[in-house]
Amino acid sequence: MDTLLLISSSEVGKRAAQHHNVIEAAKKAGVKKIVYTSLLHADTSPLDLAEEHLATEEELKRSGIPYTILRNGWYTENYTASIPGALAGGVFLGSAGEGRVSSATRADFADAAVAVLTTEGHGGRTYELAGDEAWTLSDLAAEITRQTGTDIPYKNLPEAEYTAALQGFGLPEEFARMIAGWDAGASEGALFDDGRQLSKLTGRPTTTLSTAVADALKQAPRAGA
Repeated sequence: MDTLLLISSSEVGKRAAQHHNVIEAAKKAGVKKIVYTSLLHADTSPLDLAEEHLATEEELKRSGIPYTILRNGWYTENYTASIPGALAGGVFLGSAGEGRVSSATRADFADAAVAVLTTEGHGGRTYELAGDEAWTLSDLAAEITRQTGTDIPYKNLPEAEYTAALQGFGLPEEFARMIAGWDAGASEGALFDDGRQLSKLTGRPTTTLSTAVADALKQAPRAGA
């Protein structure tokens, strides 16, 4: 293997060490290029996720291996996964206020990675990847309402109340606190970007919110099923 796509691990708090092990293994294996999936605006982001991503970025720069950093924004699926719960409860909850989210789907980000892995000219580059369309949670709730014909308003909660609500839905306290904190970060602009570097890499527009909602509704369990 001469090219490595290092997708950030899922264990928050252990990522830096895990990524370090991968980079060290890549050195020993003679890997000639590493493409790493980081976080949107990792160097300025208020999200607690940024610290480990920055540590990995710095290690990559010291590694001696040519690299490309893909600073992925939020996955649209992070929010559309909550649609079944919103339909069941009659409301979409969050703590993002009117913060704008420039999300893209997992498929959009995957296509960007493929583009970088299969074409030249990306060495040493850092790309800020986000969707073409920025939206708020109020916009998302309105789109769910439009497509289902059921009134689903967005209810903005203080971060602590949203944490408690998530715990009430069965999420572990630490994870609930992290999700609420990321939402609060969105209210500060942490998930917004209008550079359109993602669609420039893929050569096509990113998936629209309306399409992502429609796809999520197709997969959502039907009432009574």
